[in-house]
Amino acid sequence: MTRIIPEDERSSEPLDTENIIHHPDMERANDWIVTEYEIPSRKICIFVPCSKKKPYHTSPSHQKFDEIIYSMLDEDDVHIVTFGTCGVVPRELDVEYPFMNYSFMMGQCNVAKVKRDFLKTETKRISEYLERTKENYEYRIAYCIGDFREAMTRASEQTGIPIDIIPKNETIERNIQPNKKFIYNSLSCSDYLSDFSAAIAKAMETVGIIGKSDVVIKEDADFEDPEWYEH
Repeated sequence: MTRIIPEDERSSEPLDTENIIHHPDMERANDWIVTEYEIPSRKICIFVPCSKKKPYHTSPSHQKFDEIIYSMLDEDDVHIVTFGTCGVVPRELDVEYPFMNYSFMMGQCNVAKVKRDFLKTETKRISEYLERTKENYEYRIAYCIGDFREAMTRASEQTGIPIDIIPKNETIERNIQPNKKFIYNSLSCSDYLSDFSAAIAKAMETVGIIGKSDVVIKEDADFEDPEWYEH
């Protein structure tokens, strides 16, 4: 496959600073995805947050997501898309530069100006992706909490493209841990994972997919949450 950005065209600017969302190569790569890449068409699209470990699909969090997704769906029925600090990245591109190479964790940044800029930029990138893929998917799910969830919600509202954003608000409220650094609990908790599997089942019914099996929800002691906070 042709490289998104050939080595001799890459910026010398570091990929580990709070300017990561506006890094010239990150901007170029995200533009390439919505203007040049042939995005697959699937019945269901599932958005999941980016992870600290690269490539994303090797991280404990993404492996847990995959365990649930592929216990219910065939690969030909679903397209997994990562979003967050990286922008919006189809799963099959997560081994590409610059998505494999940055190390700044936007989710752990507490600088108000940077967080506001992230929400604005990420909302724009998700909106562009939703518009670009309007005809690619029949149903969309996003599994996210925190600022990533807010960006996804805003993008759905701005574009008018419906997304089943989970966990449910009432589930999040029930699992809030006010004394923790990140109050919303872990995406590995059984309540959240139950919402995830239920959303997939609802999507399957809506688009007419016959399920493979009943999924068994288990919390995973080795789960490492996506990159916005450390478990």
